Amino acid sequence: MRIEQLQAFLSVAETGSFQQAARKCGVTQSTISRQIQGLEADLGLPLFYRTAQAKLTLGGERFMPRARKICQEWQTASQELEDLKAGKQPELCVAAIHSVCAHYLPPVLQQFCRDYPEVQLRVTALGSDRALKVLRDGMVDVAIVMNNRFLTASPEIVVEVLYNEPIEVLMAANHPLAQYDRVPWSALVGYPQAVFKDGYGMQRLVQERFLRQGASLQAALELNTLDAFRGVVRQGELIALLPQSALVEARYDSTLAIRPIAPVPTLDSREIADSIVDMGLTRQVVLVTTRDRVQIPPIQHFCSLVRELGMPPIDANGTIKAFVQPTSVAAS
Repeated sequence: MRIEQLQAFLSVAETGSFQQAARKCGVTQSTISRQIQGLEADLGLPLFYRTAQAKLTLGGERFMPRARKICQEWQTASQELEDLKAGKQPELCVAAIHSVCAHYLPPVLQQFCRDYPEVQLRVTALGSDRALKVLRDGMVDVAIVMNNRFLTASPEIVVEVLYNEPIEVLMAANHPLAQYDRVPWSALVGYPQAVFKDGYGMQRLVQERFLRQGASLQAALELNTLDAFRGVVRQGELIALLPQSALVEARYDSTLAIRPIAPVPTLDSREIADSIVDMGLTRQVVLVTTRDRVQIPPIQHFCSLVRELGMPPIDANGTIKAFVQPTSVAAS
């Protein structure tokens, strides 16, 4: 059974004539006859009495409302897909890590709402792993997250690297590690840490780097908001390894101190460079969507705005340029 057969059936039923139905459908009368014959063969019942005027049989009368409903559904579905290709969609859903939502997305969101006022923009702050899972489940259209190759290694997934972001140490201003200009790993491993909850890429990154160092991460508690990290660390011995964009407010808080992590020295200069990457001193932030979505005009436009307006200041290597630390914090 094909939609053309149903449309031919409805045309004959409405006009009462195979000839008029052919003119209405823009085909020959023989084509209409073949479509009706094929439909009757599929159904196993005649649909019309072949008299001077085509009249519905009992089977045709029973079939009529069903055929009309199927054709209406087909027309609605076709129109919705045409609207989708034309960029007419009711909403665009984005999942992004907290720091991106707070510092890099606001100008993107404002501009998108001006450019596509008819599209409802929905933004949710999620951990990287969770955001990638809801993207793969079709619950969001775009994810801006910390890269996880295990969750993006799929032919239908499109990944674009946005920038690499240094990881630094957050601590109380009077913490013993504040004496360092750059905190060595040998000193770092001796203190308990506040870490992101499971499902956040930062927790996985920190754990993996400690394992590579042959050290044990002392995870004292798990958190999922930047305010909580600042509040807990401010109290005393706990430290936190966080990306630069998560430390914007902390840099202007005289009760807190921020220090970069010192690279691990090795014998070979090339090995030093490899070691810096291996030690997880940076996280990679990516824009992720699917191949079918990236063709839709509003999604395509949103991704372009992220590149144009939502990017932090980066250097030639694609790494965020260092923040200037306030004098009061640096002197702590």
